Amino acid sequence: MWLPQYATPGERIGRTFVVLFAVLVALFLVAPLLVVVPLSFADQPFFTFPVPSYSVRWYADFFSSERWIVSVFNSLVVAVLTAVIATVLGTLAALGLSRPDFPGRGFVMAVLISPMIVPIVIVAVGAYLFFGNLGLANTRTGLVLSHTALALPFVIVTVTATLSGYDRNLSRAAASLGAPPLDVFRRVTLPLIAPGVASGAVFAFATSFDEVVVALFLTGAEQRTLPVQMFSGIRDQINPTIMAAATMLIALSVALFVTVGWLARRAKG
Repeated sequence: MWLPQYATPGERIGRTFVVLFAVLVALFLVAPLLVVVPLSFADQPFFTFPVPSYSVRWYADFFSSERWIVSVFNSLVVAVLTAVIATVLGTLAALGLSRPDFPGRGFVMAVLISPMIVPIVIVAVGAYLFFGNLGLANTRTGLVLSHTALALPFVIVTVTATLSGYDRNLSRAAASLGAPPLDVFRRVTLPLIAPGVASGAVFAFATSFDEVVVALFLTGAEQRTLPVQMFSGIRDQINPTIMAAATMLIALSVALFVTVGWLARRAKG
């Protein structure tokens, strides 16, 4: 039951109003995304809504274009590398920050999650100047490192939240039985916090795959990612192929959202 049986009529009316209002707000926010999907199946080379006739020609154009395929490949490579690096570093940072005796815990946490607060344009300009001096501008390495800095806070927050429910007596028990610290982490700690670590990896992947501002500053023609390719297409000439790419990004985002929800339920279970 979404409402207790002993609720008063006023409480039932209030809860119903809140739910309806939330549904209307959600529909208002999601409606622009819903328009993109039918437009991606339009047969005409221009945008008309409602769509008079449907076709998959723009999806065929997407998968037959070398520029789009290369951009998807670049996005996948950067996102996977970012997720791996950010997950490893973020999990280690969360393990250290979760200790109550960690010196300067609040300050270190604030520094690590600062990329979530600083405007993305400032991060992009700073990354461009910093990696430009190191010769890493217009390289995949520079983009991966920049995306790792952006994705790291999501991993830290997610793993730290999982560690809040972790019983450290289990680690102490394993250590008292003679297990080395690495074995304690690998056989005891990691299996218990694995859903949180996996959720952080999913967030890191999504953060990198969808990011466009930093990528605009740090990518060249050969490292162009899918969001950058879409932005360039909108700036130069609006093509319905962009709608096909956007629809696939929406599908990917929904799949990642479902994955995170499944991992969250598994962590609670």
